Amino acid sequence: MAALTGGQVRLVAEDGAVVALLFADAGFEVLDAPEGGRVAPLGLLASLPDAVRERALAWERHVREVETGRPGGGGAAGEPQAEYDPQKRTLAQREEAKAAELSAAGMPTSAVTVRRMRARYRRDGVWGLVDHRATRPRTALGRADERLVAAMQEALEAQRERSDGTLQRLRVYTERVLAERHGDGVVPLPSSAAFNRLVHALADGRRLMGSARQRRWRSARPAPPFVPTTVMAPGELVMMDSTVLDVFVVLDEGVVERPELTIALDVATRSICAAVLRPKGTRSVDAAQLLAQMMVPAPMRPAWPEALAMEASVIPYERLLSVDARLEGAAARPVIIPQTIVVDQGSVFVSSSFIAACESLGISVQPAPPGNGPAKGHVERTFSSIKTLFVQHVAGYTGAHTGERGTDAEGEAVWTLGQLADMLQEWIICGWQVRAHDGLRHPMMTRRALSPNEMWASLVAVCGYVPVPLGREDYIELMPVKRQKINDYGIRIDYRTYDHKALNPYRGERSPAADGLWEIHYDPHNPGQVWVRLPDPDRPRRYRWEPVPWVHRTLVTAPFTDFTWRHIRATVARRGSRAQHEHDLALALRELLERAAAGHGTRWEKTVAARARAAGTVNAGSEVWGILYGRRPEAKTPEGEQEAEEVFADSEDDKESPTDDSALDDGPADHAPLNGSPTAPAWDTGMPASRRPQVTVYDPFEESLRW
Repeated sequence: MAALTGGQVRLVAEDGAVVALLFADAGFEVLDAPEGGRVAPLGLLASLPDAVRERALAWERHVREVETGRPGGGGAAGEPQAEYDPQKRTLAQREEAKAAELSAAGMPTSAVTVRRMRARYRRDGVWGLVDHRATRPRTALGRADERLVAAMQEALEAQRERSDGTLQRLRVYTERVLAERHGDGVVPLPSSAAFNRLVHALADGRRLMGSARQRRWRSARPAPPFVPTTVMAPGELVMMDSTVLDVFVVLDEGVVERPELTIALDVATRSICAAVLRPKGTRSVDAAQLLAQMMVPAPMRPAWPEALAMEASVIPYERLLSVDARLEGAAARPVIIPQTIVVDQGSVFVSSSFIAACESLGISVQPAPPGNGPAKGHVERTFSSIKTLFVQHVAGYTGAHTGERGTDAEGEAVWTLGQLADMLQEWIICGWQVRAHDGLRHPMMTRRALSPNEMWASLVAVCGYVPVPLGREDYIELMPVKRQKINDYGIRIDYRTYDHKALNPYRGERSPAADGLWEIHYDPHNPGQVWVRLPDPDRPRRYRWEPVPWVHRTLVTAPFTDFTWRHIRATVARRGSRAQHEHDLALALRELLERAAAGHGTRWEKTVAARARAAGTVNAGSEVWGILYGRRPEAKTPEGEQEAEEVFADSEDDKESPTDDSALDDGPADHAPLNGSPTAPAWDTGMPASRRPQVTVYDPFEESLRW
């Protein structure tokens, strides 16, 4: 080291070269130097009791006075006192003087104590002068035995998934754990009051003493931190879920039951894209129909006011109509094509048929963790809003649980399932889609909350709108699928045999698929027929859908569902061959439906039959597919039918069956394929011939010049 000048150190190497280094250089370091002063932890000082904090600050003034001669430090103004003047007194003398001063003031102190406090201040700053007896970590457990605390924690964790119990039960379980781990009586239990205080100290912060529902929710909750979901386009993220509504509806024969609601919610706009109301037992076909509802404009009902039409809303109707002719006369509900759907682990949403339906439409499915409500919190919160804004105002409201239920909630029920579904669809358009949502904000108008329709109108102007036209084949594709052989007797599914002469060329033959099995689609709400994908003889390497009826359909003319059939199968024992057993099942099914229609039978039989009629009557997909084919719902009959009859929905459950078995073979076997052609016969799928929707490709750059 040659010199120290101007914040630089000059080093001379052995060869005589001179190097200048800055003190601020990252590689500069003074070896064996004492640790520099530290900034006082003001946040920790504020947490101390006032007396402890004031004592530490007083010691800081005394230490500075000993070292610099001034209580405020070396930079303080004024002359130092004579006994603390560094120019006249040594450090040891100043320490002795400070000890004498403090002792005279009533705080007995030695020079060694003053020296120790100086060392603490130099090492830790003012925090080193604190009496650390006041900073010892404190716990609500006090001096409880660690073995007792461990046993209580084990008992609390063991009851996380169990039903609610009392503290006395927890005390018994804790005693058992202690006996198993350490022996009887080795670790004594405290008094009941002390034990209860320990329980709350251990459980309150971890929510282990709440209700069973709260504990399950807490255990399924993922570990934080949580990242908010940011969605910038309609359909980018759609959440789908089902719940049982807290309201009674009246089914046939006076059966009262709570229906099940399945909705699809678009996160970007908070729009309820589609809703399906069914009796208990939502199936995968209902979820698939929900997908179709999202992609098709909602039709206006005859009784609805014109204010509910899309033409009268904030949605840019004229511009969208030029892109998608299906929007003509539609209700004010956005048409949103989902890109990703978040579902729970319910069997309805993870079924192969629902996954296949999403794949066919180019939709990604993202299952949420099992039992994790926060993973799809938007749709859960929407269910709560539906309850408070709509359901609680409906006659027959039950409350969230029996403790909130009125004395005669079942007697208050007056609405049928179809009527409640109509009211729900109307409320979604006039009560939800136009209601301001605090979570919807436009970047240019952050102070104003937007409604779902307003948010969709603003986002569609940026993201564009591409209509997805669907046809009759898409309707069949969305149904559940099975793969099996075509045997001599036809096709057998769950002890139901389906046969038609159109199957004759393929009996016992392998399909062109790799597994050699034939693709069969069916509707659980209408087991009266299935659809088989067969080769099209007129178009090589192309396929057509062939409807195949149930052989006993003439025997059972009333509507029934797969749920009703499974009930019959569970009650009728097999007494003969497979064919005879199927005939016995059909007879038992007919007797059950007729008995329930006449008001006889057990309560459960009436419930089974009522669910079947409700499922057959409320056709969630009828309006969807009707608007595809250019039909509109008709007004309700003057007699006040339970729901509007739709001329376009030729539900298979409601059609008249042939009068004899031979009529099942009527009609050409090689009729035109169901390819959307207007010449395809309407009886193929129970739906009228489709018309090709008039759609064009959306050009966002061209559109930006028109808006």
